Amino acid sequence: MDAPESWKKCQRQDSSEYRCGKAAAFALNAFLAISRPTRRERIDFDRDSRIVANCFRADGQRVNAWLVRTGNAVDWVRYSHDAFAGTQASAQAEKMGIWRGNFTTPGTARAKRVHRKPTC
Repeated sequence: MDAPESWKKCQRQDSSEYRCGKAAAFALNAFLAISRPTRRERIDFDRDSRIVANCFRADGQRVNAWLVRTGNAVDWVRYSHDAFAGTQASAQAEKMGIWRGNFTTPGTARAKRVHRKPTC
């Protein structure tokens, strides 16, 4: 999955802006606080040598799936191989999180900010 950066702004249905990245970070913090510590299972490295992993709370809940299900992240098909496609479709249909309005995908927003071509 790929979540918006804390600086990222999105639009609500009424066209007003809000910091969707900040909202996602706060929602994630609250979700993780329920059951710590977290653990990760490395899958790969991205082009910037960052770890791509499945993350789990201490109670076994999958963090990646929760982020997509609540609309705080999008499925990054390059690494998930569509593992979250159904979860994302549900979040989109229910207008959860970033799906309640308009947004640029996180990877596209990051690339635009540093004047690069998107890779995801």
